[in-house]
Amino acid sequence: MLRLHVLAALAALALPASLVAQAPTAYTITEAGPFGQPTVVTVSRNGDKALIDIAPAAGGAHSVTYYDLKTGTSYSWDPSAKPISCSTGRFSGDWGDPFAMTAEVTASVAKGELKLTGNDTLNGVPVKVYEGSSPQGKSRVLLDPKANLVMKATFTGGNGASMTMADVKKVVLGPPPASAIALPAACAGQKAEPTEAERIAAETGEPAANFVNAIYGPGSKSSCSVVLRVLSAGTMTPITSGFQVAIDTTYDQDHPPSYNFGVHNDGSQSYSGGGVREITSQIRNGMIRIDNPPAYFNFDVNVYKPGSAGSMGLIYRQCFAPTTVLLYVVKNPAKPSDGGDYLWVKAGKYAVVPAR
Repeated sequence: MLRLHVLAALAALALPASLVAQAPTAYTITEAGPFGQPTVVTVSRNGDKALIDIAPAAGGAHSVTYYDLKTGTSYSWDPSAKPISCSTGRFSGDWGDPFAMTAEVTASVAKGELKLTGNDTLNGVPVKVYEGSSPQGKSRVLLDPKANLVMKATFTGGNGASMTMADVKKVVLGPPPASAIALPAACAGQKAEPTEAERIAAETGEPAANFVNAIYGPGSKSSCSVVLRVLSAGTMTPITSGFQVAIDTTYDQDHPPSYNFGVHNDGSQSYSGGGVREITSQIRNGMIRIDNPPAYFNFDVNVYKPGSAGSMGLIYRQCFAPTTVLLYVVKNPAKPSDGGDYLWVKAGKYAVVPAR
């Protein structure tokens, strides 16, 4: 049934016009905290910039989060802290838009889970009343047809306990003052961690769409041979020595073996246990060919330095050509412990297998 600020897909059925209107993108909405929390929530939005201020009604923590809807970046801080400290993050999908619940009501009406049962007035605002029941309990929604906004939503469980999931106190449509959606100085210059796509593009100098992260399954149904290349992130300079490769093509996820690794003074390793075998001797011109590996296999590329060591990890086979290139892009060859990315090459210049 209903959940706070969860965006459901709009149904293609004929619905009341009030439920299919375009949601506004400039407003200031004040709500009581959901589920009885003693807070006042103010959501301000102007286009692709939004801010949610969660202020304690009596004591407690005060938090503010600024959302850049275009880039999927968020900035959070406590305005009462001295000095203010800002943290950054990434988000996607629903970020807390009060109008998202209208979309869920739309879907619930289309499915017959909610039905229009009458009209009412809430805080002087005329509203439509939608109600529905399920084995879990009863839902009641008060919707302002003019603003196309859920003003109040409650759910009463079978035990009689009632929860308030939305409780709008004030709505102002139109752009809020610029000061209402502003970042404090503490956030200036701060950048969120790059997305995986951004990181891959920065490491390779090519569109992230040209690659598939090899640690994500499932493996492809088709089979192929693999050529491994080891390169340095950023410059994509080939690393042709100073690394070793080990593989276990018999690895069973349901019955994982126990491995033993011996680490030498130079950071190189010995491997034993399960079906692991070292194939470093097969390296030619910095590359190694693996014929028809299974849909997944345990793998290690150890770029060794004194004081560091590699580790086995699961790789899922992806086949984009009869011989598909697998890159191990090392973040910092001078400090291999920083790790790297295993990338299958779908397209672009790295999809071509160099002469061995």
